Amino acid sequence: MDNIEKYVIEAINKKNNEPVADFEGYSPNEMQIILYNTFDSKSPIQILNANHNTYQNVPIFNQVKFLFNLINEQKELKLTNKGFLPTKIVAKLYGKGFLKDYFIENGISKLYKESDVPTINLAKILVELSTLVKKRNNKLTLTKKGIEQINNDNLLFRNIFETFTEKFNWSYFDGFSNEEIAQSGFGFTLILLDKYGKEYRNPEFYADKYLKAFDFKSKNPELEFADNPKRTYIIRTFERFLDYFGFTEYDKNEKNLKVKKTKIFNELIKIRTHNTV
Repeated sequence: MDNIEKYVIEAINKKNNEPVADFEGYSPNEMQIILYNTFDSKSPIQILNANHNTYQNVPIFNQVKFLFNLINEQKELKLTNKGFLPTKIVAKLYGKGFLKDYFIENGISKLYKESDVPTINLAKILVELSTLVKKRNNKLTLTKKGIEQINNDNLLFRNIFETFTEKFNWSYFDGFSNEEIAQSGFGFTLILLDKYGKEYRNPEFYADKYLKAFDFKSKNPELEFADNPKRTYIIRTFERFLDYFGFTEYDKNEKNLKVKKTKIFNELIKIRTHNTV
């Protein structure tokens, strides 16, 4: 290797390891890990082991765990002909009150089948994607790994969290045109919440920082709802992801809704700063 080539390689490596303001001080190399190996040991984002009381306050975790336990108790859970949860199971899941539905709670729609409540549908999807169950002849049964994990909150939370963030398609429940916004770079959102979430802030504050870092722009501004990157990010990130995991709380006294991180977030997620990976 001649001196010029060596100099070029060193210059590129230096550039890729320098902090970038729009990345909240992380380097391009670190951002690559945040984007594509979010939970790697070298990632700034680490999932922590917490105590039992912490997990009891994570809504989607408890809903999915309850469904796992139902499958375990019954040995096998027979689905409907169309592959949905039986109505009795839907009623049991919703009746536990882990995640309430606005339309059901306000009498706008009635609880009957799985598709009536998106969070019930989500719980079934996460179970099927988790590798902890197998589906044969329209029946769900726990795998050996599932039997081992359903009583281990640390392992089960990690499985559910990684399944939700990396396997489940966040655009499944909406009509936004861009499938990547919010889910792509969700780790950066966790970094933002850790850094700025000690005080109440408008969700738009986070949306602006996310969209500045990843530069998702409207392809067709005339489609106000379907092609609005900021609205897409806020709904997918706050109303679903962070709220479902109990990572956010709201100041409802404010005219404009503001959000901050919870104790649960601090107990389950650890963020390391630039060059401490």
